[in-house]
Amino acid sequence: MAGRLTGDVYAGIDARLSEVDARVVARYPGEPSGRQPVHTVYVPAHRYTADLAARWGEQARAVFDSDGGALGLDPAVAERVRRKLVTEPIEDLRIDFEDGYGRPGDDTEDEAALTAGRVLAENPATPFCGIRFKSFERATRRRGIRTLDVFLSGLLEHGKLPAGFVVTLPKVTAVEQVGAAAEVLGHLETAYGLPDGALRFEVQIETAQSIVDSEGRVAVARIVQAAEGRCSGLHYGTYDYSAGLGIAAEHQSMDHPVADFAKAFMQVSAAGTGVRLSDGSTNRLPVGEALLPAWREHLRLVRRSLERGFYQGWDLHPHQLPTRFAATYAFFREGLPAAAARLRDYASQVDSGVLDEPATARALAGFLLRGLDCGATDTAEVENLTGLTRDHLESYATPRG
Repeated sequence: MAGRLTGDVYAGIDARLSEVDARVVARYPGEPSGRQPVHTVYVPAHRYTADLAARWGEQARAVFDSDGGALGLDPAVAERVRRKLVTEPIEDLRIDFEDGYGRPGDDTEDEAALTAGRVLAENPATPFCGIRFKSFERATRRRGIRTLDVFLSGLLEHGKLPAGFVVTLPKVTAVEQVGAAAEVLGHLETAYGLPDGALRFEVQIETAQSIVDSEGRVAVARIVQAAEGRCSGLHYGTYDYSAGLGIAAEHQSMDHPVADFAKAFMQVSAAGTGVRLSDGSTNRLPVGEALLPAWREHLRLVRRSLERGFYQGWDLHPHQLPTRFAATYAFFREGLPAAAARLRDYASQVDSGVLDEPATARALAGFLLRGLDCGATDTAEVENLTGLTRDHLESYATPRG
């Protein structure tokens, strides 16, 4: 039966919304393809060495072998953790020239930046890497830019950017600082002969002004736009953010209500933009007599983050690696049977008693891909449970226009 609207009506609505359509496509490209690291390890620049990842892995394995049994992990999870600590103990390394480094003086920082760049060029060692430089606030802006410039001169002397390279912009107190950082990265690409867009950055959300600005606007959404396509991630900064809101030191944590408030804004602002999220860190380190209590706390916090859709976090000590991977692997392995069954039924259109939407299928495929990427699951077992190859999973995980 023919409708009564003429073609002019259809064409008029298309014309009216054409600019909106283009803007939505540009601003909301969907989840990016490729692996996201499960953590970022922050190491002060003066402690960074070529063998750092190997040393952290050895230290983590030693403590896990001696005390890991007390955690009561599933044997399959424990074995995967041991394997991970041998093959890839650090997924993402950030050489820190900010809070963890301090202000030793310009000459000292120049030399450290040049050396760190050269060492990283010769020994990438981790799938993802980069540096955190000082903020773009007035007091530290020039020093931060110079550190990044000098570091790149060492890194690119005889080679190219390592795969997964990203830099970190901390302590944003005005959206304009993000736009300025994007401009600086463009200048650096020109200076070093890099392709346009080669340098990307993650923004640390660790100030009240990076959530809501002085006029009451949602600043974090504007931060993503101000980065001009260069923002790869938003990372929550537990302690700077909490302290800035007046939270007493003993109550500052990843699961404080102010943390959940900030991270909810991050989540909504980043959804669909291709910008990934990372939770922050816990400074309760698993050392000495505090080993087991701190391990259990870390397991709980990592699991909590995962359940809330934050698939990455910060680690600050080698002893945190066993529980990072243990919590992550347990999360993906426990969810594997149900996620695989639901996606299999969706793919084969079986009446399973659960009516899943295409968006849910994307989430299920994304969950399975994350488990594969971090080593929680294997290709063979996922294919056996779903009847789908990795290519099939990636096709389901890709938004359809």
